[in-house]
Amino acid sequence: MTGTRHECEKVGLDFFTNAPIRIVSEVTLPCSPESLFKCFEDAGAWSEWVSVIKKVEWTSPLPFQVGTTRNVEMPGGMIAYEEFLAWDEPSHMAFRFNQFNQKFLKAFAEDYKVTDLGNDRCRLLWTVGVEPAKPIALIAPFLKPFLAVNLRKITKDLKKYMKNDGRKFCMPRYNTD
Repeated sequence: MTGTRHECEKVGLDFFTNAPIRIVSEVTLPCSPESLFKCFEDAGAWSEWVSVIKKVEWTSPLPFQVGTTRNVEMPGGMIAYEEFLAWDEPSHMAFRFNQFNQKFLKAFAEDYKVTDLGNDRCRLLWTVGVEPAKPIALIAPFLKPFLAVNLRKITKDLKKYMKNDGRKFCMPRYNTD
């Protein structure tokens, strides 16, 4: 994955509360948190349930942790160079764009918080923070509804994926009582 890289603002976890555009989606998934994280770790799975992802390439070795990096290729030749700000498997992960091969984003980050509901079910609280660069920032109020609809679609697609193809990530739980 190549292209001209443009630096993005190196935001921290506080960006999820103070981003100019903040979108939150919540979904209950038919899998354990551990299974969901196995799906997140699988580079090939992302393009199966996120229509705007063509390819994910992990550029850090296992085990994934804070500081892990990956490159994400999207339609139109867009490439994001990401760094993970949080990796607390199986309950929390977050990343930001360190670089992007387009100039329309000043900052972008995503936060995934997973709660175990028992019985191979979990709740995902997914927050996206965006700060567009000028002149795109001028139309930011119009971007938020579009991004919110897109995130809701992606969470529905994840639920469908984990119910069907994503079952391969599901691991049986054993009662040790």
